[in-house]
Amino acid sequence: MTRLYCNAPLSVNTQLELPVSAARHAMVLRLKPGDSITLFNGEGGEYNAKIIAINRHSTTVDILAYQPRENELPYRITLVQSMPEASKMDWVIEKAVELGVAKICPVESERSVVRLTEERAEKRAIRWKSIIITSSEQSGRNRFAELADTTSFSNWIKNQKSQPVLMLSPHAKQTLADWAFQTLPQDIAFLVGPEGGFSRKEEELAIKHGAITVSMGARILRTETAGMAAVSALTAIWNRPRP
Repeated sequence: MTRLYCNAPLSVNTQLELPVSAARHAMVLRLKPGDSITLFNGEGGEYNAKIIAINRHSTTVDILAYQPRENELPYRITLVQSMPEASKMDWVIEKAVELGVAKICPVESERSVVRLTEERAEKRAIRWKSIIITSSEQSGRNRFAELADTTSFSNWIKNQKSQPVLMLSPHAKQTLADWAFQTLPQDIAFLVGPEGGFSRKEEELAIKHGAITVSMGARILRTETAGMAAVSALTAIWNRPRP
């Protein structure tokens, strides 16, 4: 069933004219009166609705029922992603939302290729929030991943409050799998370096502030791959049936 984000209050047994973006999406999908759709507004749960009128300028729906369905992980994963070039960051955010990441923190580290001015950071944030919405529509999430303001890596690590914090590093003496099998599910943050990886100075700073270094195995993964592989591996281990 088609899922649409509706930036408006939703309630059962009411008729609603969809906001412009949702109405445009309905037109692009060539929906017609009588078609059933699912609406969500990012506040949790979703609503079953039926289109009763649609044209170029507006789409009206009848909201029929509320479903308190959630697809969130039972623990919060924060992805602290060192900034790659633009298209890679777009991809990272899209896939992170699909995989259930609860918060995304873009950071500029020593070897980051991209450096954003305040104006560019604001424009990127608008684009990234749009990607979070469309990825939530596609993946069935009814709550949006939080997007933090872009900051420096050193500023984030000095002010972080998430425990534990795992830094992906090829220098680590234990793998993520080794650590995860010995640890109960809990809120966690992943630190992912840029194209050239974290510097030794950054690793030392992270360890000083309580980060645990883990590796993803013998191979060196690209920055846009590493975080997604780590999130996938962790959730597979932590969601496995337990004796």
